Amino acid sequence: MKKLLTVVVLGATAMAAQAQEVKGNVDAAKNKVAMCIGCHGIPGYRASFPEVYEVPLLGGQNAKYIENALKEYQKGDRKHPTMRGIAATLSDQDIADVAAYYAQQKPDSQNNTQK
Repeated sequence: MKKLLTVVVLGATAMAAQAQEVKGNVDAAKNKVAMCIGCHGIPGYRASFPEVYEVPLLGGQNAKYIENALKEYQKGDRKHPTMRGIAATLSDQDIADVAAYYAQQKPDSQNNTQK
């Protein structure tokens, strides 16, 4: 019985650790956002594949929104092929870092690598 209780407690502890939210690191993201700036750093930019798509600037966007969007691209719930490909390469920590980076910017920062 004692062993069973230990296994249950360890299992619950492991599940709680997995459920903890990953914290974004703005400084770590500075080396990760280069892939974003080529499209999301150009005011008024439109991508033309697979259809004309207005690319949003990300500065000042809510971090949770960015995290959710990237995870939706990973799962295939959002369909833009370029974003799906990029999101597929990101870890949960990468996503949290990028989201924190853009959330701390001002909307008029144009997503530069400098604040």
